Amino acid sequence: MKQGTKIITLDNGYHLWTNTQGEGDIHLLALHGGPGGNHEYWEDAAEQLKKQGLNVQVTMYDQLGSLYSDQPDFSDPEIAKKYLTYEYFLDEVDEVREKLGLDNFYLIGQSWGGLLVQEYAVKYGQHLKGAIISSMVDEIDEYVDRVNELREKTLSPEAVAFMKECETKNDYSNPKYQEYVQVMNEQYVDRKQPSKLYHLKDLGGTAVYNVFQGDNEFVITGKLKDWHFRDQLKNIKVPTLITFGEHETMPIETAKTMNNLIPNSQLVTTPNGGHHHMVDNPDVYYKHLADFIRNVENNTFNN
Repeated sequence: MKQGTKIITLDNGYHLWTNTQGEGDIHLLALHGGPGGNHEYWEDAAEQLKKQGLNVQVTMYDQLGSLYSDQPDFSDPEIAKKYLTYEYFLDEVDEVREKLGLDNFYLIGQSWGGLLVQEYAVKYGQHLKGAIISSMVDEIDEYVDRVNELREKTLSPEAVAFMKECETKNDYSNPKYQEYVQVMNEQYVDRKQPSKLYHLKDLGGTAVYNVFQGDNEFVITGKLKDWHFRDQLKNIKVPTLITFGEHETMPIETAKTMNNLIPNSQLVTTPNGGHHHMVDNPDVYYKHLADFIRNVENNTFNN
């Protein structure tokens, strides 16, 4: 596949921005988080894998509603009903795969993208050579417990009480509330500061994020509060890597449970890594990824 940017037109008429980096016969499709996040933390993935001695073509894309891809008017109830669903974003992955001519490929997803990897491996697993679930649980209630524990551990009782009061009042734009959110972000999401993922101005994706997640990473008021996939993990048949940061929002105990339930899986963790541990500690993150791909390629992967 040719390197660089390619705009693809979906069957629904919307356009998605895609970009391919790297060379070789191994193909990796990278899904971003959010939802409503973007591709940026995958921009150096091919380069990082090459540093680990592995040539991989990495294709990333911005999902519908994110950054460089089309951003529909989600304030229209009919558009929101049609596109702001798990089913839409899952099937979008497969349409992107098809339009890019990918098959027998690796699929990596971060956070929300890791949710899509789990669902894709069950529904469309025949197209996969391997799956990588990066920083995503299969059971959202365990995530909620974890972030509540982290907030109690990191902030003062007064700060926690203030945040809960703001949440009760739906006062998420309160400057002091957002200051506390930023403290949490720097501890558990973007540990490497200043984060290259911050923008001077919001560039889109917020509408999608708000519908599924809520205001921030430490509250779930949207559709994701009903995410429960544990009974489906046994149906993931492809080799699977589960990778979590050691200092992140997602509970490592849940990752261990997933590792036990996905038949052919391995769990690795990244020291000093937050939720975006591919940025916080890329040398370790991409060594794990390169080792996994290399072992699958050599038929030596086992959990």
